[in-house]
Amino acid sequence: MPGIAFSNFREHRRLFTGAILAVALGVALMQASLSMMAAVSEARIPAGLSGQARERIRDAYAGAATLLGMTVMLAGFLALFIVGSTFAFTVAQRRRELALLRLAGGSRPQLVVLLLAEAALLGAVGAAAGVLLGVPGTWAQAWLLAAFGFLPGAVAPALNGGIMLASACVGFTVALFGVLAAARRAALVRPLEALRDTGRAARVMTVARWVFGLSSLAFVIWLVAAAQTGRVDVLGALLIAMAVSVVGAVALSLLSPLVVPLVGGLLGLALRRSILGEIAQANLRDAVRRSASTAAPLIVLVSLVVGLMGTLASLGRMGGEEQKRIVAGDLVVDSTGAQASRIAAVPGVAVASPQATVPIAVTVGRRAYRRTYYSGIVAVDPSAYRQTYRRAPRSGSLAALRGRTIAVGPGLSEEGLRRGGVAVARIGGQGVRLRIVAVMAPVLENGADGFLLPRELVPADVMAKAPTRTVIQVMPGTAPSAVAARIRAAGIGTVRSLADWADDEADRQQKGNEAIFAVLVGLGGLYAAVAVVNAVVIAGAERKTEFAVVRLTGMSRPQVVRMALIEAAAVTAIGLLLGLLVAAGALAGIGAAAVRAVGTPLVAVPWELLGLLVPGAFIVTAVASAWSTLSATRVPPVALATARE
Repeated sequence: MPGIAFSNFREHRRLFTGAILAVALGVALMQASLSMMAAVSEARIPAGLSGQARERIRDAYAGAATLLGMTVMLAGFLALFIVGSTFAFTVAQRRRELALLRLAGGSRPQLVVLLLAEAALLGAVGAAAGVLLGVPGTWAQAWLLAAFGFLPGAVAPALNGGIMLASACVGFTVALFGVLAAARRAALVRPLEALRDTGRAARVMTVARWVFGLSSLAFVIWLVAAAQTGRVDVLGALLIAMAVSVVGAVALSLLSPLVVPLVGGLLGLALRRSILGEIAQANLRDAVRRSASTAAPLIVLVSLVVGLMGTLASLGRMGGEEQKRIVAGDLVVDSTGAQASRIAAVPGVAVASPQATVPIAVTVGRRAYRRTYYSGIVAVDPSAYRQTYRRAPRSGSLAALRGRTIAVGPGLSEEGLRRGGVAVARIGGQGVRLRIVAVMAPVLENGADGFLLPRELVPADVMAKAPTRTVIQVMPGTAPSAVAARIRAAGIGTVRSLADWADDEADRQQKGNEAIFAVLVGLGGLYAAVAVVNAVVIAGAERKTEFAVVRLTGMSRPQVVRMALIEAAAVTAIGLLLGLLVAAGALAGIGAAAVRAVGTPLVAVPWELLGLLVPGAFIVTAVASAWSTLSATRVPPVALATARE
């Protein structure tokens, strides 16, 4: 059996190329990500830095570790999905060959063992290639993380034999699990049915696909409906959107043999205007397995990328809109503390609420639960702050924020800190015990203020140098633009309207999300391209006789290529449309949550990403289709049309 498996693997190496590449990419990405996670966990923060600098570096390492963990999970999911779908398509294309083996005396268990042996060879080759590719991939990933700002500096990853072995084992296991379902399905088909392409052999929708596909689709519909109810908050809508993006992609991929011909029938209204288009539409309807195998990776790519990126972008927009509603002001000025002290004297200013970010460490908790915060410590004027902040504290009152007191800001309101507790602040080189008098309500903004303390506690020289954001309310009857012009003329920092400031903050948060998705989109796009090209190449290799018959009926070779291009473009359009349908379901819940949270259905559609994704998908499928069709039509049609398997 190993000898037959090796012979088959060598003979059908073209069919296995895509799966080998998918395993190799998965192993390389997993090895690179795990190596970087180990390097980040072992990285040491340089001595002599301030507490704020150390906390920034620590947060950067935590963010990099989170991104790397997401990369590992996405690489594993895509590798298993693509290897499984590739093997299923490959086994289906070889059903006559496998039937002849059965007729020659092979049993069902032997057929399963044969396919598993081929998968073991594939996994071994892919894992070995992935380990080698993972070495430069680790250094490339380190450079990317530093370039996108996830790491404060260069982190030198080291080669780890344990990580290499673990990554290779995962790749090998993915190959075995990917072929297991296809091998079991092939063994259940009767040999004569496989030869004649009837009965179970001709049935694309198996019982497992029906069960898992319909149950996943029902679950997605229930999630989308649940997200529209008032019982789901913004965090719940965010989790639902992520689940819909993943589960919806799997559901439509499993049901693609049903959905693709259905959508293809609608596209047929446009395709039937030409003879080549009509033939391509007929191929979509008849070659269900081929069309579904090409559309499935596009469904997964678009639903994951557009759904998840649109969800996070919408969340950032909601944060900006929320700031416009909870901050009661007309202008926002960014300056130093010394400059902010002059704002109240500017003509037309009714209320000036300075909020200075001060370099003070605050320690809360006891013993093992003790933690020190260095960032997000803001000194405020309690009276002015209450006039310019509309949202009431979750507990306590800001009226008590005077003397040796402190309030938990919205950025730490979910950390379990309670009113009446004690915090120790390091002010002017001395530890000062402060009583927690209020806990603010949480907000959607990332990096919101962690602690609020009275300005009177902070030394004047520290306040003068601290970066300060001042919210201004202008006097009734005074134009905010006139006050803004006076502030600029006085040389007091940077002044913006409240709406512009909130939009800029939302854009700043979105840039961080875009950096994350630049990494994940590249990964997903690479995997989808491999899967699509592999499906098109496998299909083209098996369509030589079909193309030969068509050419003998009078079609020229360029016409056959154009027919295949029309068919590939139609399948690509179907995959993109179905992926966008899943993404729309994910974003629908976010829109409903936005209405409940800020009163506006804020849904951010990543149009720039779609502008790259859509033409990129058409280009990849068109190039793969043209190349595979030209290769399949290189032999004279008479020689192929008279051939027998």
